[in-house]
Amino acid sequence: MLLSMTGFGEARHQDDRLSVSVEVRAVNNRYLKLAIKCSDVYASLEGEIDKIVRQCVSRGTVSISIRVERTPTAGDLRLSEVALQTFWEQLHSLSEKMGNAEVGRLSDLLILPNAVIDESQRNIDIEADWEIIQDRLRLALANLQQFREDEGRAMREDLLLQKQSIADELQKTRERAPQVVNQYREKMLERVRKTLEETDISLGADDLIRDVSIFADRADINEEISRLECHLDQFEAFLNDETSSGRKLEFLSQEMFREINTIGSKANDVEIAHHVVEMKASIEKTREMLQNIE
Repeated sequence: MLLSMTGFGEARHQDDRLSVSVEVRAVNNRYLKLAIKCSDVYASLEGEIDKIVRQCVSRGTVSISIRVERTPTAGDLRLSEVALQTFWEQLHSLSEKMGNAEVGRLSDLLILPNAVIDESQRNIDIEADWEIIQDRLRLALANLQQFREDEGRAMREDLLLQKQSIADELQKTRERAPQVVNQYREKMLERVRKTLEETDISLGADDLIRDVSIFADRADINEEISRLECHLDQFEAFLNDETSSGRKLEFLSQEMFREINTIGSKANDVEIAHHVVEMKASIEKTREMLQNIE
């Protein structure tokens, strides 16, 4: 089963105490890289979040965004008596110095810094919140996994099409290969006949056979064809694995390209060269897709 490295998953929770939103985004990367974004109060949970994500994802850049909003309660805010008393005394002292200028109301001081203390962060029960965050994180990762599986199935079908295209062109190459030596032999015979007719040079059959044999040996691509056929069979086997085998497929595609390139350089034939071009085009499409496979 192939898995795409690109995907998105989210999950939300809402109750009378807090709301939690978890979003997970993944893009392709040769290695696994995690980026966790959450409020500072939950920074201690990043290690646990990391463990959970690594259980689901092995390659790619994964961004996790966790937002928690709490419903305000009566105990979240309180007045700072010390700050308000200090402000009030200083205000009255200043008023006397200014000829008993009007002081105003005590409530006017509430807008000053530190007059009101926010206790909401101190009232957070991280363990209770973690139970909810963890559940939503696992659900978001499950949604991400489903996204990756759906995209992986589509990519598997495209990869099978490219693999079959290479196999078709390779079969045409196999059928063409014996004719290359035959055509070379016929051309050599024709050139020898013309040369003998125009000159007094004598040429033995052994010389002709030796030259054709050397060419046949240099242009022999049977070994490369056989290896490429084995690679194609193994490629399909990896596509049918229960686990995603992106690294193995990448390595195998490199080996396939190497064999195709050798076939093109050894065959010395225009028709085979055309088949090689088509196979290289399919390999290039394959390698592009494999960059996004886990």
